[in-house]
Amino acid sequence: MDDTLMIIDPHVHMTSRTTDDYEAMAAAGVVALIEPSFWLGQPRTQVGSFQDYFSSLVGWEPFRASQFGIKHYCTIGLNSKEANNVPLAEEVMELLPLYLHKENVVAIGEIGYDDQTEAEDRFFREQLELAKAFNMMVQVHTPHRDKKAGTIKSMEVCLEHGIDPGMVVIDHNNEETVKDVLDRGFTAAFTIYPKTKMGNQRMVEVVKKFGSDNIIVDSSADWGVSDPLAVPKTANLMLQNGIAREDVVKTCYQNALDFFGRSGKMKEEHWLNPEAIDQRKLFNDNSVLRGQEPKVEDNKIV
Repeated sequence: MDDTLMIIDPHVHMTSRTTDDYEAMAAAGVVALIEPSFWLGQPRTQVGSFQDYFSSLVGWEPFRASQFGIKHYCTIGLNSKEANNVPLAEEVMELLPLYLHKENVVAIGEIGYDDQTEAEDRFFREQLELAKAFNMMVQVHTPHRDKKAGTIKSMEVCLEHGIDPGMVVIDHNNEETVKDVLDRGFTAAFTIYPKTKMGNQRMVEVVKKFGSDNIIVDSSADWGVSDPLAVPKTANLMLQNGIAREDVVKTCYQNALDFFGRSGKMKEEHWLNPEAIDQRKLFNDNSVLRGQEPKVEDNKIV
């Protein structure tokens, strides 16, 4: 891949990844990422667990990313899976407004449906109303089971609540859902996994068929079998398959910047004119290093 190609991964769960991943992503051209709040694999049992987690997304993770030259943003929301614990979900809803104004929070997300239960529907709708109240973008998680029906329902609920489709990215798409999403005016994002959901070559074929408008590639790399380099690898594969560089830039960089940049918090200048890396810095007395020689750059002049 041309090393001048800048990459944005707008859906990657770095809480689950190591500093080695940050280092590898930076080397592959990733200049910025967005980390959606999500389910951690084991259900949380008290609201304080959510509070500490949200605090890490606006504190520790941005620091950790900065130590490798990557700008970190996040989305904050009550995930669909844990929406089914209604008493706890009600407490989380009271917590959310405390975080939505933070400087790296670019949307409410990822929210939506998992099993499409009554509780999931209730808290999806409540968070859409919160997005309207805060004039925020929305990042929607579509269900892994009965995906097409769940995706259509997600969009219908957004429209029912008067949400502008231009303010909503529908994620975890596949070949079965992409046309419906694009036809309704929403942005379609695709999570590229090694074995499931969307694969790299399948993503190439989607772009060949549907073009690059309102299409975003991301990795959704998390604690399971996944790949934090999925976006640069897919960008490389697109170029190898004859897709125009302009379309690769749009799907792997520009469309994400244009969409989440509407928040007013995500700006290209953040990585075009970055602070110099200084790995001697600490966050709450913690360093990303474990005995390595710290990387220290001179002040950057672009």
